[in-house]
Amino acid sequence: MAAIAVERTASGPKMQVKEILVPNPGPGQILIRVATAGINRADLLQVQGHHPPPPSAPDTPGLECSGTVVAVDQAVTGIREGDQVCALLSGGGYAQYAVASALCTLPVPSGVTVEDAGGLPEVYFTVWSNVFDTAHLRPGETFLVHGGSSGIGTAAIQLMHARGHRVFTTAGTTEKCTACVRLGATHAINYRSEDFVALVKEETNGRGVDVILDMVGGDYVMRNLNALARGGRVVNIAYQKGTKVEVDFRIVQGRLLTLAATGLRGRPDSEKAVIRDHLAGEVWPLFETARLKPVTWRTLPLMQAEAAHQLMRESSHTGKILLAA
Repeated sequence: MAAIAVERTASGPKMQVKEILVPNPGPGQILIRVATAGINRADLLQVQGHHPPPPSAPDTPGLECSGTVVAVDQAVTGIREGDQVCALLSGGGYAQYAVASALCTLPVPSGVTVEDAGGLPEVYFTVWSNVFDTAHLRPGETFLVHGGSSGIGTAAIQLMHARGHRVFTTAGTTEKCTACVRLGATHAINYRSEDFVALVKEETNGRGVDVILDMVGGDYVMRNLNALARGGRVVNIAYQKGTKVEVDFRIVQGRLLTLAATGLRGRPDSEKAVIRDHLAGEVWPLFETARLKPVTWRTLPLMQAEAAHQLMRESSHTGKILLAA
């Protein structure tokens, strides 16, 4: 089968298509003929050598995919050959076939194409686990997500809006801010020209927001804390502006704030299965009623993985970039 391999060269890592053996599903696994695989920033880090796959995971990049089930381990129940599914992967999505744990697999939602479904697992597993399992967003509370035009951002905006929350977000252009509002954001803040801390405080009568989902890090860490309401929670899932910052914990302690950071890839499948079950019960039905929709910005062929990563680096997209196998 065709798969993306990363070659280390003097001028830096290069991705190219290579022929490798089709993998066999192991205990509790299924084999998927891939329709599309989602591009995630963690993939860019892996290619650069900064986010190695966990033990036993394939070297091929790709943390999510959609497609058709072509083989099922005998211990798996509830999934059959021919089913159209999407799955969270530990790696291997940039290929014509990928092995997935049945515990991390969901059916393609009704009303969603199998191609668009390739961009759903990583973002919704991430959003649910961080906003609800870690930050415990409660009914009636307010929510801020940074990077509203990203895959994570577009998913978070839609989901929190659908569940009745007031949603704030940040984005880098007027066009992206407009797109975020169309997805359900109450207020989209252009971080290049506006101060999100001041605007959040103004829009909440000085109170601040209850939960923040952040992938920026750096100086945003203290700014997030200053934008939180008393008892507020912020969860970091990435650090595009840096991991080492100075935090004034007098603010954290004095206002009963919570500062958390999580990852998803390294968790055992048993933990991911709990998230999968929440998505099946709480999120996937919202696709069936069109309250949630996939946001696919562009789909490129597998052989253009380098170009897809470059589009991600340029950050001009709104929603997901996919690779078609």
